[in-house]
Amino acid sequence: MRGTLAAMAAAGCLAISQAQAQESVNAVLINPDGEEIGTVAISEIAQGLRIFAQAEDLPPGVHAFHIHETGQCDTPSFESAGGHYNPTGMQHGWDNPEGPHAGDFPNVHVHEDGKLAVEYFTAALTLSEGESTLFDDDGSAVVVHEGPDDYQSDPAGHAGARIACGVISR
Repeated sequence: MRGTLAAMAAAGCLAISQAQAQESVNAVLINPDGEEIGTVAISEIAQGLRIFAQAEDLPPGVHAFHIHETGQCDTPSFESAGGHYNPTGMQHGWDNPEGPHAGDFPNVHVHEDGKLAVEYFTAALTLSEGESTLFDDDGSAVVVHEGPDDYQSDPAGHAGARIACGVISR
């Protein structure tokens, strides 16, 4: 395995290294009871953002994963996080011809043991100043929903209740 990784690195096939990251921020994921269940690390790279989420004690199955417009995670419903982050005024969903929101991401798959590990890359968001910054006046949050996103229903993909939330902070 080590030889394979070295070969991939030499060929330029590995993910962005920590040294290439311009800025990093984090979000601590909590469940509706306010208990910490995971973290989300967000790094600004030359191509946009790298988002890496790890969590445990989630229900097994497919769940929607979004960035929401407000940096608040008031338990138990997390409604304080507002709607999906959408600075460009798009409609919701990857299958919507007028979408997606900048905060829409593919569904996550939680293993039978309740653990999640997922990595995303996006050029639609930034940690720097500008229209698509996650650090506007009211901040942003990461939200995991109880069900899958249908990738088309506006405004939120019929993904159900919010089961985990984390305020993105420096």
